[in-house]
Amino acid sequence: MKKAAKITITALSAAAACGAAIYGVTHVLMDVAMNRQPPRLRKKKGGASRLTGETPNEGFRAAQKEASRQLAAAPHEVVAIQSRDGLHLAGHWFPCPDAERIIIAFHGWHSAWHWDFALISGFWRRERCSVLYVEQRAQQNSEGDYIGFGLTEREDCLAWARWVTERFGTALPIYLAGVSMGGTTVLMAADLPLPEAVRGIIADSAYTSPHAIWQHVARKNLHIPFVLGGWIADRVCRRRLSVGSDECSTLDSLAAGKIPVLLIHGEDDHFVPVRMAYENQAACASPCQLLVVPQADHTMSYYTDRQAYEEALRRFWDACEE
Repeated sequence: MKKAAKITITALSAAAACGAAIYGVTHVLMDVAMNRQPPRLRKKKGGASRLTGETPNEGFRAAQKEASRQLAAAPHEVVAIQSRDGLHLAGHWFPCPDAERIIIAFHGWHSAWHWDFALISGFWRRERCSVLYVEQRAQQNSEGDYIGFGLTEREDCLAWARWVTERFGTALPIYLAGVSMGGTTVLMAADLPLPEAVRGIIADSAYTSPHAIWQHVARKNLHIPFVLGGWIADRVCRRRLSVGSDECSTLDSLAAGKIPVLLIHGEDDHFVPVRMAYENQAACASPCQLLVVPQADHTMSYYTDRQAYEEALRRFWDACEE
């Protein structure tokens, strides 16, 4: 009996220690994920990111860096709105003479408008697109303490779409475009009461929900269990955002939405698995086009195959504007 009791106590102590460790690690990871100024994680050997699984592509980074510098320095108007919950949100308006359409662009997680859209911006300009580059909440010059992974940003998307129609009218078709978390943001807005001028949604490298991407990163990239960690992550998310991590998903929004969608994804995405693009496509109740780019890692589809990417955009615009 004494031996059995000792074994039980040892097992319970080990379980408690394991639970405490998971609790602590999960809180650190949630700070990394959601805080405006997150703690830094060291990279793995070889330079790959512990979180995203990506190995830096020097050619891509060099091209993106120069294009980003040029885009940020180009003449434009800095604009602002107030979010539904009272935050100051910044944007950058690039008007095009004789514009044929307007794009509202949402960048990704811990990124910047002039970085995520650096390479594609020249194509948009050549195709006569006026572009509003949004600074997502809790990033750069937009207010907010926590990044919402699309849960809170979807309402900001609606606010920006309304701002565009109030200022510029409804004569031109409007497209919501996003990369990575920005892609999820615009997809999650698909079932909101968007202005009728919004003709289509373009999502590059979008995940299906915060819960889904956290689970994938924990298991695939960090190699840690997510059963208890997922419960803790959801509690943290609810406390910070007043909404659960799986309370809203692109799958639900696309199933209820009526706006045409273009999905783009790299086949070799190490951060957001390409299966999520297929899941989004299967859930979409409206007309949906999908471009999967072979050998492209996360958000690198345009760099990897510009011709296919540009042709997909032109086909989508033609379908939405006929």
